Amino acid sequence: MKSFVFRGLTLALVLLAGCQSTPQPANLPVDDLVSAFRQLDQSLSSGDLSIAESQLSDLQQRATGDTRLEQYQRQLAEAHLLQGQKFLQAGDLDNATKALSRARNLMPQAPALSTGLDGAIAQAREVELASAEQQRRASEQVAARSEAIRQEQARQLRLAAERQAAATQAAQLPPASEPAPAPAKPQAKLIDPSAASSVINLPMLDNQDNERLRSLLDGVAADIVTFRCAVRIEVRQAKDFLWVASLLNARIKRLEPGFSPTMSQVIKPAQVPRLVLSPQR
Repeated sequence: MKSFVFRGLTLALVLLAGCQSTPQPANLPVDDLVSAFRQLDQSLSSGDLSIAESQLSDLQQRATGDTRLEQYQRQLAEAHLLQGQKFLQAGDLDNATKALSRARNLMPQAPALSTGLDGAIAQAREVELASAEQQRRASEQVAARSEAIRQEQARQLRLAAERQAAATQAAQLPPASEPAPAPAKPQAKLIDPSAASSVINLPMLDNQDNERLRSLLDGVAADIVTFRCAVRIEVRQAKDFLWVASLLNARIKRLEPGFSPTMSQVIKPAQVPRLVLSPQR
């Protein structure tokens, strides 16, 4: 009898305990806002800034007043600034400017956040504009040189055509019955052909004024060829002789390639450089 009562009491306690325990649900539903914020986190982490902006805008409408929105808004603005810096380093100023504009739109109340990138973009723009201006000027100079060459070529062709026309006309004229006039007496440019020698000073050699030196030697070379002059080059040092002789020979060869004048060197350190020309005819 006691055994039966004990078993019945035990069964009753088990049933009572089962009735008092609360069953736990297998899966609780996730809040929509929690899920939306998680998706925004994922977009920011993966760098999908356009999608993140859209998600943030949606949350700003659905969760007005939520303190997390300002934090995410700042994170998104900083992400745009970081992207803008990458574009700037790659030389893509347009996309860098767009990224800066998006960051400012997100955080208009914090202008200092974008000051560094803004200044860097402005400086890069100045460099870009200066480079473009330099290239434009270089292009204009090239075009001007090309035009000058074209005009010079046209002038040379015109002169050649005029000379050809004059030669053709002269060939068609009947021979003149009058005797040809005697050739004109050659005229000297710098020397006195009747003197035994003529001195031509070269002060520009001391001043290293090569332009004046070349201009003077043009006339000297003409007189040397015309009057078959011997040349004595009196200079302060040997290297000056080589320089003057080189310039003079080049001009003589242009006038008469087969003529080689007699040239001698005299070193006089205390004397102003000069040429002494002695006509041979």
